[in-house]
Formats: sequence, structure tokens, C-alpha cells
Amino acid sequence: MLRLAPVLLGRLARARRWAPVLRRGGTASGEEELFVFPEYEPEPSEAAATAATAAAATAGTEAAVPLPCQERKLGRERRKRGSGVVEAGRPDPSVPLSGVSCSGCGAELHCRDSAAPGFMSAEKFRSLSEGPDGAAGLRGAVCQRCWKLAHYGQALRLELPAEQHRLVVSAALRRPLRHGRGPLLLYLLDVLELPDPVLSQLPTLLGPDVPAAGLLVVGNKAGLRGAPLVDIRLVSAKTGFGMEGLVSRLQRSWKCAGDVYLLGATNSGKSTLFNTLLRSDYCKSRAPDIISRATVSSWPGTTLNLLKFPIINPTCDRIFRRQERLKEEAAKTEDQLSSEEKKLLNNLKKQGYLVGRVGRTFERQKSRAVIDFDPDMLSYSIDEDPKPLSKKREQREEFTYNEVKDARWCYDTPGIAKENCVLNLLTDKEVKLVLPTSAIVPRTFILKPGMALFLAALGRVDYLEGEKSAWFSVVASNLLPVHVTSLSNADAVYKKHAGHELLKVPMGGEERMKEFPPLVPQDITLKGIGTTEAVADIKLSSAGWVAVTAHPEEKLLLRAYTPQGTALVVREPPLLPYISTVRGARIPGTAAYRTKKPPSLVENLKTTGRG
Repeated sequence: MLRLAPVLLGRLARARRWAPVLRRGGTASGEEELFVFPEYEPEPSEAAATAATAAAATAGTEAAVPLPCQERKLGRERRKRGSGVVEAGRPDPSVPLSGVSCSGCGAELHCRDSAAPGFMSAEKFRSLSEGPDGAAGLRGAVCQRCWKLAHYGQALRLELPAEQHRLVVSAALRRPLRHGRGPLLLYLLDVLELPDPVLSQLPTLLGPDVPAAGLLVVGNKAGLRGAPLVDIRLVSAKTGFGMEGLVSRLQRSWKCAGDVYLLGATNSGKSTLFNTLLRSDYCKSRAPDIISRATVSSWPGTTLNLLKFPIINPTCDRIFRRQERLKEEAAKTEDQLSSEEKKLLNNLKKQGYLVGRVGRTFERQKSRAVIDFDPDMLSYSIDEDPKPLSKKREQREEFTYNEVKDARWCYDTPGIAKENCVLNLLTDKEVKLVLPTSAIVPRTFILKPGMALFLAALGRVDYLEGEKSAWFSVVASNLLPVHVTSLSNADAVYKKHAGHELLKVPMGGEERMKEFPPLVPQDITLKGIGTTEAVADIKLSSAGWVAVTAHPEEKLLLRAYTPQGTALVVREPPLLPYISTVRGARIPGTAAYRTKKPPSLVENLKTTGRG
């Protein structure tokens, strides 16, 4: 999540003009690299964490032979976490499909083909499905892919075309109307991806005969023909910011009138939002004990089929009790939070997040467990061996018929793949570096004409012509390096360092770059409006963007590059116009400024007056 969201709140209501930029090919040559400008310099405590994250993400780029003691330790750790989860399990094509969905991604569980969605090893499949419950014993289980994503961060390649996700969503939205009306579309828009590449496709997904009853956009204002706009909300499902307000708005405007579908592009955060709503006042009180959380990962296309939970009916009594809880929690101070809540809050505040807390009013009181034992099984003579206690399979909770017969459901859907997106060109290790997993720290550089800026090896902006220096603020994952050099050396820098550590992504050296598409340029002309306000953003596909700030009436000729086949967009006006002012002091002898962390914002919590 971006740190500058307080500025964003004041800008989201303004209309924007999106100017798509077409690209033409072009190559050049250059000389040896001369200097590198420093980038974001984290505090000592953050440096270790960032280095560890980067090392984990880049692990495997070079062959590493562990020492015998390290290998034995790794083997012990793997055995502790469960045997058979690292190596792919054996398939058994003779076993029929289960008819039960993976609780993490929605794919049908089976053990027939390890390359197909929903696969789990034949041994695990039989152990769960051949008991007294039959195939029902698989309920709540996850496929091998979800297990590896959740526990190891590994993304298994699947033989599933991207168009399959679109077909699943379209088929769900075109189902016959339930409860006499169309569904509410809760569209999740990633503010880092504006303009959104998928929102305009919703009418095609719906079809002419199944209109939506309403559209609620989470992130920014938008419209859909045939679906009235219910509201616009800015939330963070990860930190809880704005989530209680979203739940209240849904319960006031939509109540329990019909089904709700979470829609959006891949990696927009739908599954994270689904998990947060599952643990909120929006779902039935027993649902979190019955329905498992959706699998969340940085790899695009994690959710493969529909996941759902039943929506609670917001009666007058429930609304009143909820409002009383919200008032009580808003009057709390940090000192009144539990130690676990304090730890989480402090961690998020250090990173500069917008923070909110999501609670539950209707949480069910769990009964105490009853100890069931047989005295005869526990008694034995000196001549007898103790008899082992028989292990009973834990009974999984299920909904009753009356609980769900007229239920309205909230559905998580597969993400719609983005076309012309740089993520489509990257490996899973590279995606982990490109997609932000922590708060983004804007990095600002001052460039003179004749200088170039690289965002890893995924984007480049050249300052070709201008009278004065201009400021270039980079908004991208903190793990992506920003490199500034002279224009005369830029081509040589790319040729020498693309695929290597200096530019980091892509990774894999010359062999990787042979298959990676070349950078293609497009000239851009801008006119400055002031030294404190950016004139435009140059969006380098999904890698990030560069906000350009220049002196009033100063004309700039720029040339921006993205990999061939990806989208480059000039955004006017910019999303965060005053981003260049959020910076620290200039680093002597370089083009870089030290980063400056704005304070975090915590909602629904009484301030204590302490800094």
C-alpha cells in the first residue's frame, strides 16, 4: 500500500484524463557505466529485513551447494513442516474426480494429473476420501498448489489458459437471477494500476440479459452502463483501513438483498478482501469456523474458481449492537489494546501504513470441549501393555439446511488477466520483487537534461531536452532498484547489467535476456506547472510509475521505455501531485534525496497525545 494515501484521499474525486501512449521500436549503443546514485536507504532495523526478503526472493538465481550440516538441518525442517509438501506427490489417473472444491482456490480436488488445477497427491487424497465420510472428508482441504503457495511461497505452473478465468467469472455473473434481482458488483481497483485495465470489460462479462443491480468501486470512481454506482470507497484489506466503513455501507445500502461478487484484475487484492470480510460483521457468525480462508499470494491468478461465504442479515437489532461496539472501540486508546493488537499496530505504524481494526460483533461463543474417555482403556495391570487411545477424526462443522436455504452469498472470483502487462513476462521470483508486499517509499531524484533513470530493467525515462533540472519521483516496490546515469551511457548500462544484480529484474543473466523482449521507446512532451506539483505520471506497465515535477512553463522532452508488448501510459493530472515534496535532504554529490517517512494514520482509535 502506498504511504501517501492521505494525499490520495483529496484527489480521488477529481476527474482524470488518461492518455495512452503508443510505442515505436528503437535501439542505440553506449559506453561503460560511470556512477550509480543511491536509492532508498532504510533504517538499520529495516535494512536487515529488506535484505532477507530480497535474498529469499532472488534465491535460486545461482546454483548453491549446501554444507552437509545445512542439508541435514533443512531436511529436519521439512519433515517438521510435513512430509511430501516439498516434492510433488504421485498422481493416480485411475481415481475419479472428487466433486469437492479446494478451500483455498476453488479448483476441484483430484489426484489424476499433477499439472492440472486442484491436484493433491494420491496418498493424501485417499487418506481423506476413503474414510467413513467419503468424498466429504476432503472438505476444508487444500490442493498441493495452495499448500506450496501458503507455506513455501512457491508458484506451481498450471496448464490453465488465462481466458479460463474470464469464462468462470462470466458464467457466474450470467446465472439466472436469484431472489428476483441481479447481484451487487464489488469491484476492487488497485490504485497503483490506474487507469484500471479491466473495469471497462464488465459489460461484456455480464452480457445484455443479466444486468447488475449495482456497482460499488473500492479504490476510485467509475461507472458501468446498466449498473447504478452505489458508492466509492478507499480501503486496505491488508491493514483494515476503511473496512468497517465498507461493511457499514454495504449493510445500509445493500442489506441482504442479493448476492455480492468481488471482481477485479489479477493481483488487485480480492482474496485478501474476501478473507477480511469473512472475519467481519458482514458474514454469518458461524461462517469463519466452517469456511476456510482463500489462498493469498503475489502470483497472478491464484484463485481459480468461485469461493463464497453467507452474508449475515443486518436486522435492526444487529445494526444497533454493531454501532455500539464501534463506538466503544473508537473510544479506546492504544494502552487498552491487547498485547497482540499492540504488536501488530506498532509494526504497521512503523511502515507508515493507513491502519484500521476490523472486529466482530456477532462472534459465536464457543462451548468448552468435552473430554471423552473410556476408563477401561486407561486401566491396565502390571502384566499388560497400555492400550493406545484410538484417534477420532475431528468432526468438521457444517451449515444446517435452514442456515443457507435462503442465504445471500459473497463470492470471491478469479482475477481477470491484464493484457499488455509486464507481469505476464516475469517468473515467480521476479514477480515477488515487482509486486509490493510492504508500504511503498517514494524515491525522488533530480535530473538534468542528458540524464536517464532506470527502474530495474523494466522501465526507463530519458530527459532529452529542457532548460532546467526536473524532479522524478519513483513509485514502485522498494525491492526494485532505481539507477540514474548519463544519457550517453544508458544503452551500455542496460546491455551490461540487464539480467544481473545492478538492475535485478529480470534475473538470470544473458540467457534470460535473450528471451525477454527489448525496451521500446516513446517520446513524451510535458510542460511544468510548479516546483511543488507534478505535471504527469509516466506509468511503466505494472512495474510502477514516475511522477514528473518541473518549473512553471518549463517544456520537457522525455523518452520513456517499457518492454515490447506492455502498456505505457501518461497520466494527466497525476495521481499524487505533491509527491516530490515528501522527501528528505539531498544526498551530497548525487541526484538522490533521502526518503522521508510520513506518519501513519490510525482510524477508530482515540489518540493519547503521544508521538
